Amino acid sequence: MIIAKQYRCVHSATCHCTKGHISEEVLFLMVQHLNWNPNVIATLSCVCKWFDDLAKRLLWKEFCRARAPKMMCDLQSSGSHSVDGSWRALGKLLIYCSGSSKGELFNDVQIPGHFVHRTRFSRTSGRSFLPLQCRNDDILYVSDPCEHFDHGEDGDLGFFRGIFKSFSMSKVRKLLINKGTSFHPTEVCPYCKAKLWSMLQAKMIPQNASCRLGAYEDSIEYYVCLNGHMLGVCTLLPLTDSDGASEFQ
Repeated sequence: MIIAKQYRCVHSATCHCTKGHISEEVLFLMVQHLNWNPNVIATLSCVCKWFDDLAKRLLWKEFCRARAPKMMCDLQSSGSHSVDGSWRALGKLLIYCSGSSKGELFNDVQIPGHFVHRTRFSRTSGRSFLPLQCRNDDILYVSDPCEHFDHGEDGDLGFFRGIFKSFSMSKVRKLLINKGTSFHPTEVCPYCKAKLWSMLQAKMIPQNASCRLGAYEDSIEYYVCLNGHMLGVCTLLPLTDSDGASEFQ
C-alpha cells in the first residue's frame, strides 16, 4: 500500500494527533519488536511530519545500527553522533541498488534501481577504490557488486555503492577540490540528493579496483557526492576469467 507523504496531520478534530502523538518510547519499542523493518519505518514517515521527523532522527539510525553494527560503530568512532548526509540516506544506501534509470550517469546504461535483501560492505575492499596517497588516512566502505546479467553490448554489469567515513575531512575530497573537478551538470546522489563528483573525470580511479570487483580494467566508473556516498558501475569479467584474474591478485 502506498501512502502519500503528509507534512502536517490531516486527521479529524477527534484524532489523537490533536492531543499529541503516542510517546517516542512506545513507537521505538514497537519498531524494535519488528526488527527495524525498513518498510514499516518508511510507512510511518508518510503519516505526518512528527512521524517523519522521528524516523529521520531515531528510527533510521537504529535500522542502520541493526543492519551493519560494526560499520556504524566505525563511522561514528570519531565522536560524531550523526553521519554525513542523514541516517535515512545511509539506510537507503544499505538496501538499495541505485541502478541508472535515466542513463545520464553511466554512458546511456538504463537499469532501474531496486531494493536488495542484504549486501556486504567491506572496509578492506574500500581501500582498493582510494587513490594511493589517500589510503593511510581515508576510510571507505564499499559493497559487493550487484550483478545485472546479459545487457547486450554492455555485457554483465555490476553496480556498487559505498560510504566514506568523515568525508568532509577526507583527502579524497581535498584532491577533488584541488583538481577543480566539476559536478555532474544534471544528476544528483540518489541517496541524499547532493551534487556528484566523477572520479573518472578526476582521474582518481586506482587500477586495482578492477581486481577487487572482478571487472574489466577500463570499464569502471564511479561518483562521490558531497556527503561521501559513492555509486558506480563496472563490466564484470566472465566467471572463468574472473577466477583466473583472482589468482594473480
